[in-house]
Amino acid sequence: MSDSLTLLGNSQTRWPQSPDEAKLETFPNRSPQNRYWVHLDFPEFSSLCPVTGQPDTARLQIRYIPDEVCVETKSLKFYLTSFRNTASFNEEIVNRVLADLIAALKPKKLVVRGDFSPRGGISLTAQASYPESEWVGLSIDES
Repeated sequence: MSDSLTLLGNSQTRWPQSPDEAKLETFPNRSPQNRYWVHLDFPEFSSLCPVTGQPDTARLQIRYIPDEVCVETKSLKFYLTSFRNTASFNEEIVNRVLADLIAALKPKKLVVRGDFSPRGGISLTAQASYPESEWVGLSIDES
């Protein structure tokens, strides 16, 4: 286990109050010679509408090809849960998660997709990809 992992195996129950306070922890990729996808699904994502203050909910999916490191999932859960008190537009959230994961992982490829629950009768799905030059046609469901 990596010495840099502070949440895994720790009974800490204090949740970060914002994404700025949360820390995405990583561990070494033990198979960097292989090109493989990691799929992460967070079906209980929540945040606040920046206009009304009402809760927004979503299924957030993350898919990436790791390079040198992988994200530790307990730290990812703490990070994603930290949005519950954060007022942000849905599109902003997806792009923020993408940017923060790029900074932490420096992955070969990364897709973040948010399927937000309907508000006012309209469902919203936002998807962002890295590297930017490969976004066309790249979806969360591709192999």
